[in-house]
Amino acid sequence: MKLNVKLLFSSLIFCGALQVNGQENINREILPIVPQEPKAYTELDARNTTPPERFEVKAPKEAPNVVIVLIDDLGMGATTAFGGPIKTPTMERLAEKGLRYNNFNTTSLCSPTRMSIKTGRNHHTCNTGSIMETSTAYPGNTGALPPSVAPLAETLRLNGYSTAAFGKWHETAAWETSVSGPFDRWPTRQGFDKFYGFIGGETDQWAPLIFDGVKKVNPPKMDNYHFTTDMTNQAINWVKAQQSMTPDKPFFVYFSTGAVHAPHHVSKEWSDKYKGKYDKGWDEVRKESVKNMKAGGIIPSKTKLAPKPDDIKDWKKLTDNERKLFARQAEVFSGFVEMTDYEIGRLVDAIEEIGELDNTMIVFVAGDNATSAEGGMVGMYNEMTYFNFVEEKVEDLLPLMDDWGLPNTFPHMAAGWAVAFDAPFTWTKQIASDFGGTRTGMIVHYPEKVTDGKGIREQFTHAIDIAPTILEVAGLPEPKVVNGVPQTPIEGTSFAYTFDNKDAAERHTIQYFELFGNRALYLNGWYARTLHRAPWEMKGFPKLEEDVWELYDVRNDFSLTKNLAKKYPKKLKEMQDLFMAEAEKYHVLPIDDRVVERTNPAIAGRPDIMGGRTSLKLYEGMEGMMENTFINIKNRSFSIDAEIEVKENTNGVILTQGGRFGGWCLYVKDNVPMFTYNFLGLERYVISTDQKLKPGKVSIKFDFKYDGGGNGKGGDATISVSDGSEGSGRIEKTQPNMFSADETADVGLDNQTPVAEGIGYGPVETTFTGKIDKVIIEIK
Repeated sequence: MKLNVKLLFSSLIFCGALQVNGQENINREILPIVPQEPKAYTELDARNTTPPERFEVKAPKEAPNVVIVLIDDLGMGATTAFGGPIKTPTMERLAEKGLRYNNFNTTSLCSPTRMSIKTGRNHHTCNTGSIMETSTAYPGNTGALPPSVAPLAETLRLNGYSTAAFGKWHETAAWETSVSGPFDRWPTRQGFDKFYGFIGGETDQWAPLIFDGVKKVNPPKMDNYHFTTDMTNQAINWVKAQQSMTPDKPFFVYFSTGAVHAPHHVSKEWSDKYKGKYDKGWDEVRKESVKNMKAGGIIPSKTKLAPKPDDIKDWKKLTDNERKLFARQAEVFSGFVEMTDYEIGRLVDAIEEIGELDNTMIVFVAGDNATSAEGGMVGMYNEMTYFNFVEEKVEDLLPLMDDWGLPNTFPHMAAGWAVAFDAPFTWTKQIASDFGGTRTGMIVHYPEKVTDGKGIREQFTHAIDIAPTILEVAGLPEPKVVNGVPQTPIEGTSFAYTFDNKDAAERHTIQYFELFGNRALYLNGWYARTLHRAPWEMKGFPKLEEDVWELYDVRNDFSLTKNLAKKYPKKLKEMQDLFMAEAEKYHVLPIDDRVVERTNPAIAGRPDIMGGRTSLKLYEGMEGMMENTFINIKNRSFSIDAEIEVKENTNGVILTQGGRFGGWCLYVKDNVPMFTYNFLGLERYVISTDQKLKPGKVSIKFDFKYDGGGNGKGGDATISVSDGSEGSGRIEKTQPNMFSADETADVGLDNQTPVAEGIGYGPVETTFTGKIDKVIIEIK
């Protein structure tokens, strides 16, 4: 193997050498670029010589700045830029001088689409068949990006770009998110000089878990703090500083908002702009959007509005309370979208302010998949109920309506709105076999090269096409070797050919789709697909081999309304066979349709840094431990032994996991040891001792005896102290699958939102005022 690599290197060096920026023999197909051997001098005195020219890798002379804007969970039928009801003036501004793509496709889920965008390869090639938290042991699904698939950011960085990522990541293997790393798949080892954002799939926008590089940091103190505003401030500051210091060096910014993924967090200043707008309901909104999309030329004039899924009720058949609640949910979501568009506008304004907008290629993807229906039939005040199989009821949500989107909620809207905002299609996020899951809006704005303002492009494009497009526009070849590793060829197709030719023949002619059993194949205008499960279905779907396939001619049926399977059975069979060939080629097989079950590493078969450990010793200062890298106490008996030192008036957290919307906490309040189990923010069970602690060293033990008999059951709990005091009580319900997507486990404080009530808010107020020697948590 070593010999082959050497031969490859020498061959590429010989064949790929070119002159760039006046430098001879620079081969950009092997990265990092290797400088020539230095000249040997014979002169004794340096004053008698001329110093050599400094070797410096620079981007090609005409290479533009590049900004990828990626919004989360936003369908094509949502924004005014594509004919929807939600105001997006920044998107419209960019489309005025740019191109809108109405045939752009994603994978239908977060992590897979992000991997496709960042690498130019199919998501299974990137080992990202689903989100990081449901990775398995099988090729194509391991969650670990291989070194043979170098990210676009690394290619640009090694070719002379400054690179930065802001916002959501969700591209690091779940077991690699602890302080022990490895950090190879964190942003700053994936080609980015700068990273400011969150690592997981979502975060509390009011109280986020933020990393600056690989270091966890607290949000800055600011009035009306919101993470989207914070990440925008960071991006603006970085771009201005980068261009101030190195104006001749182009920048690449990956600006990936956590918005508008749940939780739908936004102030009333934004959500109240939409008061009353959705009282007419999702059926009417769908019809109006399709009408506007046709009028604006976004979709073909003959496009039919696809039917809703059978599970989505007609608006007129809902109760008054349902209509009132659901309309408010849509108002909050819309305010969240418009606020996000505003923040992106601030970044665009900053780039224009420093005179770089015309020389900046902006690829605006709205979004990484279509709008999410994971809110179920009535929506959720706390999205974590979805992952714990707890169904929320309209009567419970109505009292929270006025606070929807504020810090005391962690909300998601009803699935009917996802269908509406994904018009003209039937389905939503997670449905890789329907354009309602994969088809989202994309805008390309690059005034120096794209001159067809307001232009519509109809060629089939996919997330894997973005990276090769950027390389072509920057004048850079696809690298063959990166950091010593031969590369898997890019699987996407540049769509730069569409910039000046709206009628150009389509070049991306075949593409498979697969996610959790939903699967499809696109081929030269034909589309074969099978719908395996709805996004609100967690179990009970048919066997994969029993799925029924359908066939569509998308050249004449934009919204997939006319199934031609019976008319063209041979064509369908050809497409099914070709899907299997593509699935084998790209490691899609075997298909795993389990969803929440795969969040358990033992079931999924992926690595778990806790492994089979039954105890974990912790020390003061250990905080920010994500759920996937912490010992799992769910659905079992466990104990906590803490050795601490208390003072006259001691308060604060000893050990906690989770936050306001679910978790548990061992703490001291006014010298009284206490334990709170917070069941999804709906019920809190508090156990405490019968007397206060005296100053000095003391041991506290909490013991929980799980009832058994299945998941999510209750149990008996006791607290005992070495001084003889004790307390006991019942915890009637526990969370079976997940506490939080972003709240952490912490020793000596509660990082973001507090699990327990009355202990303060944030890491400063909840800090333990005594001393913690050690804490041992043990699974029984």
